[in-house]
Amino acid sequence: MKLLVINGPNINMLGIREPGIYGKNTYHDLLVLIERVAADEGLTIDHFQSNHEGAIVDTIQAAYGSYDGIVINPAAYTHTSVAILDALKAVSIPAVEVHISDVDAREAFRQISYPGLYCEKTIKGQGIDGYRQAILYLKEKYA
Repeated sequence: MKLLVINGPNINMLGIREPGIYGKNTYHDLLVLIERVAADEGLTIDHFQSNHEGAIVDTIQAAYGSYDGIVINPAAYTHTSVAILDALKAVSIPAVEVHISDVDAREAFRQISYPGLYCEKTIKGQGIDGYRQAILYLKEKYA
C-alpha cells in the first residue's frame, strides 16, 4: 500500500509555532513518526509540505493513479480552500484529514473544513499521533 501525507502552511514550523496549541514536537519529529509507522506496517509513504495552496493542489492531482490513500493536514487552508476540496474530489483517492490541535475547541472560523467535506474521516486534537491513527485507518480499510 502506498500513501501520501500532505501538510499545509506552517506545519514545517512545528515546535516553534504556538507550542501551547501544537505541542513541542518538530516537523522532523513528525517525519520520523511517519517513517516509523511506514516501516512497522510495511507501507510506502511519501510526504509533502507546502505553504502554497497551488502546490498542494498540484501534488494532489499528481497523486492520481500513484497512491492508494492520502493523509492531509491542510492547516489554514482547511477553512478556506475549495481548490483543495475540488482536487481531492477529482482524484477520488481515499483521504483522511488530520489536525494536530482540537479545532472544535478553537475559534469559530476553524469549525469549517472544506477538504473535510471529501475526507472520509477527520482526526483532531491528537497531536502528531493523529497521523499514525490516519495511516492505520487507511491501511485497515483499504490494504
